[in-house]
Amino acid sequence: MNRHLYELQRAMRARREAALRRGIVAMLDIGSSKITCLVLQFVPEDMGGETSEPRMRVVGAANTRSRGVAFGEITSMEECERALRTVVQGAQKAANMRFDHVLVSFSGGRPRSYGVTGEVAMREGAVGSAEIGEVLAACDMPEFGHDRDVIHALPVNFCLDQRSGLTDPRGQIGRELTVDMHMVTVGSTALRNLMHCIRRCDLELAGVVAAPFASALASLIEDEQELGAACIDIGSNTTGISIFVRRKMIYADSVRMGGHHITNDICQGLQVSLQDAERLKTKQGGLIATSLDDRDMIDLPSVLGDWEHDRRQISRSELIGVMRPRVEEILEEVRARLDASGFEYLPSQKIVLTGGSAQIPGLETIASHILGRQCRVGRPLRIRGLPQSVTGSAFSASVGLAMQIAYPEDEYWDFELPADRQGARKVVRALRWFKDNW
Repeated sequence: MNRHLYELQRAMRARREAALRRGIVAMLDIGSSKITCLVLQFVPEDMGGETSEPRMRVVGAANTRSRGVAFGEITSMEECERALRTVVQGAQKAANMRFDHVLVSFSGGRPRSYGVTGEVAMREGAVGSAEIGEVLAACDMPEFGHDRDVIHALPVNFCLDQRSGLTDPRGQIGRELTVDMHMVTVGSTALRNLMHCIRRCDLELAGVVAAPFASALASLIEDEQELGAACIDIGSNTTGISIFVRRKMIYADSVRMGGHHITNDICQGLQVSLQDAERLKTKQGGLIATSLDDRDMIDLPSVLGDWEHDRRQISRSELIGVMRPRVEEILEEVRARLDASGFEYLPSQKIVLTGGSAQIPGLETIASHILGRQCRVGRPLRIRGLPQSVTGSAFSASVGLAMQIAYPEDEYWDFELPADRQGARKVVRALRWFKDNW
């Protein structure tokens, strides 16, 4: 793995630890339709002599319309910076305190998943952090290209002397240690633009989390994470997909379609403005028509502003007829991704729908039919102090960031890599280059 990326991730982890020691950190969910900021305060809770766990409370929240962002990626640096400064100032005012460190969710960059395996022979003694770092460094990294960066590297399974299913082998004794690691990569340019925009806002980046990962942490209950479930986060421009089993994320992907495409279809199909199309979608929209919907008439706003001469009406069935094909197209793409991931082999195959567009009436029924599995709409878990205005499924990624920072999982860069292993990998790469080019 790129040494610079490894050091960068370790630096962000160090900033996160520093922010937690100070007791204040902010979450930034930068989406294509809205930007949300939650301010968390952490207070160690006395557990009666046992290991204390962080007790978190939301002390400030703000959101604003997203600007300069499309498909989760920055398209206008100045517009996005202004939107970020607006939401950060609003959150600081609501919390009545200043913060410098932010944890950011990232929905762009076309995430891709890779499964890699490493194996080392154990020395005398029990497994420790050094041995974990050694076996992680022994993983044969895939050639994912120079234009992509690793955003997550999660050990999902350890095997010690043929005993598989270990989540943390430290303290155990064995002769051979094997690890299965799940890596998620994103486009380098999109990720670096995001990091640069955060710096321009005079903020310290404490970590970047893939939005499908964050949404699943907030929307999946413990049994679903343990037995196997997929979280489908239908956002404005992108639909994030993540799969969990045994409380570990084993797959992440995205479809570059979302709620905005449904709105755009209404805009073009019914000849109304984008604002009116969004209003129709949220207030009158649906996906399953009944006989009553044929008689339920909707007054369309006048394009020219002349209500007397440009008066139009449609039935709710016609509106549903415009919305449903796009939703079916999105779900067909999701099904293709799930089929490619091997989702059908998990012990449980529940699907949780979240995101702003998951609130469209009838989505559960249509999704269950197309995806062929039990579906439900998931709302984010409640955390202390969370305002009622940010408890809907549209804010799953924001709440998931809070869960991720309160209960972080070990990743590749949490362990020291052995110096000899770094040198060996450079030699291996050099030999491979000579073999390919001479």
